[in-house]
Amino acid sequence: MPEPTNLSDADLTVIAERSLPAWGLKPDAMELVSRSENTVFRLDMPNRRRYALRIHRPGYHTLPELESELLWTQALNDAGIRVPVGVRTLSGPGYVTIPTPEGDSSRAVGLVNWLEGELLSSVMEGEPGDTTTVEHFRQIGRVLAAMNNQASAWTPPSEFTRHAFDVPGYVGEAPFWGRFWDIPPLTAAQRDLLSGVRENIRQVLSEYGKDRGTYSMIHADLHAHNILLDPSGNLQAFDFDDAGFGWHQYDLAVVLFGLEDQPYFDAITDALVDGYRSIRPFSDEALSLLPLFLLIRRLVVISWQWDRPELGRRKGLEAYIADACDRADAFSF
Repeated sequence: MPEPTNLSDADLTVIAERSLPAWGLKPDAMELVSRSENTVFRLDMPNRRRYALRIHRPGYHTLPELESELLWTQALNDAGIRVPVGVRTLSGPGYVTIPTPEGDSSRAVGLVNWLEGELLSSVMEGEPGDTTTVEHFRQIGRVLAAMNNQASAWTPPSEFTRHAFDVPGYVGEAPFWGRFWDIPPLTAAQRDLLSGVRENIRQVLSEYGKDRGTYSMIHADLHAHNILLDPSGNLQAFDFDDAGFGWHQYDLAVVLFGLEDQPYFDAITDALVDGYRSIRPFSDEALSLLPLFLLIRRLVVISWQWDRPELGRRKGLEAYIADACDRADAFSF
């Protein structure tokens, strides 16, 4: 898992400034717009173009994995799906490695085109009723189906490498987001329950297999905070940091995760699936596994939160674990 990051805003600004010559850029303005697991600066150029300069957290992806992200986003864009496209450095690679000001570590820095628009999460907060929200989920379904269409038909180049949200990636000995059934805050009863659920997940997904129709590269984090509504009313996906190989149902589950207790959950689920099916086939068998992937998303977030103390993710974790265990205990495999 990634090492904690304790760099100040000033340190990150220094790293961003030191990376600019790699692209030959001299922006009129550089603004820190997001600091979460990765850090994003917006660059305003003299020609009125804008870029997003991303400083990646250490330990999450290797440089070949980061370069592979750019290969897929370029392929998506070539297929007519508007996503942030990487800008290569003057020397060719998509990333440059910059030492921290103290010189005790370094950060990978990349550049992508800036997408204009408003976060869908902010748009939905200001909407007067549920009807418009439901239609947003129908459009998200279409966007995901278009991405899954491209990925299912795409043959990645030989140098492509990315993590997988598969059986080992979810419930193996060293899963991508950690061992949710084996973290210190769990009680003995919770540990036993989640260990049993882990085995059930392993068995179901192993039997299901990795058919190309339901398993390919996926975004894996397309919630409303990672979707922009552009001035024309179209949705645009961004933040491909978690993108990897996985089942398409997980993409759909991420969209719905955290909304299960909302009164409109059934309506947005139906709209999401209807939108998806308007672009791409999605069998009833595939749909029947969506509740399982919603549970998987809930469970893997346990270890994700535990491994992010520097972001304050452990606050409220015990209550989250208790709720996740209740849902897991009630789940019918």
